[in-house]
Amino acid sequence: MHELSVALSLVELAGEHARRLNGARILVLHVRIGRLSGVVKEALEFSFDAAAEGTPVQGARLVIEEVPITVRCADCRADSPVEHPHDVRCPACASSSTTVVGGRELDLAALEVSDGNAAANR
Repeated sequence: MHELSVALSLVELAGEHARRLNGARILVLHVRIGRLSGVVKEALEFSFDAAAEGTPVQGARLVIEEVPITVRCADCRADSPVEHPHDVRCPACASSSTTVVGGRELDLAALEVSDGNAAANR
C-alpha cells in the first residue's frame, strides 16, 4: 500500500519537528494532496493512525486539503482548474496548448503543536 509509506514519511517529518521544538506534542498535520499525486485520501487516512502509533505524533489529527488539477494555457495565459485529468483543454478558450501546473502536490503544509502555534514545513 503506497499510502502507508506516505503516512510513515509524514509521521517521520512531524516527529523531527517535534524534536526540534523540544518535544512539543503534535496536534494536527495539514497535508495537501493533488488529484494527480496518486495518493488516495481515504487510504492515507486509514494508514495514518497505524503509522503514528508509538510516536510523538500518536493521537494527532490528519487534515487533508485536496488540490484540484490546474492547467496554464499557452494561448490565453489563463490558469484554470479542470475536472478530468484526460481532458486538459483550456476551459477559458478551449485551446489544447496547456501545461499542468497544479494537482501533483503531496506536501506537509503545516503542523499545529501543543502550544497552539503552527509550524510551517516548507
